Amino acid sequence: MRWIRAAGRGLLVLVVVLAGYVASGAQAREGAEGGRGPLTLATAGDLTGYLGPLLEGWNRAHPDERVTLVELPDSADETRAQMATDLRGGDRSRFDVLNIDVNWTPEFAAAGWIRPLPRDRFPLGAFLPPVVGTATYAGRLYAVPYVTNAGLLLYRKDVLAKEGLPPPRTWAELERQARTVAPEYGLDGYAGQFLPYEGLTVNAAEAVYSAGGTILGDEGERVTVDSAAAREGIGFLARGVREGWIPKEALTYKEEESKQAFQDGRLLFLRNWPYAYVGASAEGSRVAGKVGAVPLPGPDGPGTSVLGGSNLAVSTHARHPDSAARLIAYLTSERVQRQVLTRGALPPVRAALYDDPGLVRKFPYLPTLRESVLAAAPRPKSPHYGQVSLAVQAVVHDAMTGRQTPEAAVRRLARELAAISRR
Repeated sequence: MRWIRAAGRGLLVLVVVLAGYVASGAQAREGAEGGRGPLTLATAGDLTGYLGPLLEGWNRAHPDERVTLVELPDSADETRAQMATDLRGGDRSRFDVLNIDVNWTPEFAAAGWIRPLPRDRFPLGAFLPPVVGTATYAGRLYAVPYVTNAGLLLYRKDVLAKEGLPPPRTWAELERQARTVAPEYGLDGYAGQFLPYEGLTVNAAEAVYSAGGTILGDEGERVTVDSAAAREGIGFLARGVREGWIPKEALTYKEEESKQAFQDGRLLFLRNWPYAYVGASAEGSRVAGKVGAVPLPGPDGPGTSVLGGSNLAVSTHARHPDSAARLIAYLTSERVQRQVLTRGALPPVRAALYDDPGLVRKFPYLPTLRESVLAAAPRPKSPHYGQVSLAVQAVVHDAMTGRQTPEAAVRRLARELAAISRR
């Protein structure tokens, strides 16, 4: 689904808007805990239609707090821009509960747009440990994890089986197979999401992290990208385009375009979110029954994925904060999280679901996904994340298109991030 992928998944936003504007702006600013009322839940690109049935269950049980579904743009960047514009309106904001990309939590919290939440009201101990960290800022809980995600390497298991090869665990193995095996079968070698947008930020961060580097430290206050590891990671991506085992067409790919290329039988390897495995394995896909998934490779072994997904947060100006918290608790309950996976093919945050034998039979990638999530790292935390992401996208794209060497690109990125951190 597009509203979670972009970020990568990335990552479209589900927004709950309280329709009953009965509380005064002053009450909202004071964060009154009383008050329940109807809700409007806005989402973008609910392509599988899973969300409607979940909300029907809520509405039957809570007739005085009914949720109406509303769609927003299907671009994560556009949705974030619309949300930010609205939230800057203070008590005129329409938004009460926000399903935000995991990397927006620091930005929204630092801006004062979302309120801290009591940890004891939500079952955080039942979640996969890394996802809880995406919901915190400056040591406080500002959101509740709803959906998680981690990048996987999808591969044509039929092709590798014919060659007697295991799936690659290192960059060298990936490069060799993408360069030599793929052409023998009329395939391109490897692709990710390389168009200059949030997906490229994710792919670049994964390359840097897998090489042992970082981009920012101290929640955006320290720039750490100028390192040998960052040069190695960005160099891996640039080398792929230069040598041809990453096709130039991949420089135009977002999640959906890259998924389509893989399931149409044009790629040997693809970095994408788990939803792409489901689509490529479904009836009608040219590669159904021929798809495998493993953790992303790195220089010397398994690499590091970026942690994707979304978190549910309550606006500072929420009119019915009790209803908002109750809806969040419902959407993160084990019963509903199971449906998030089975109806929407979205990775749940509840750890126990990854060990459920029935779910593993239906979604065989779950053990690999759990491994990847537990080893994943968040994108750089910063209250200026939007600007950070734009800088990463522009610089890495220039390196991949050959406009700058990886070494020059890393130095430029360090300078640009330093300027952003001083704002």
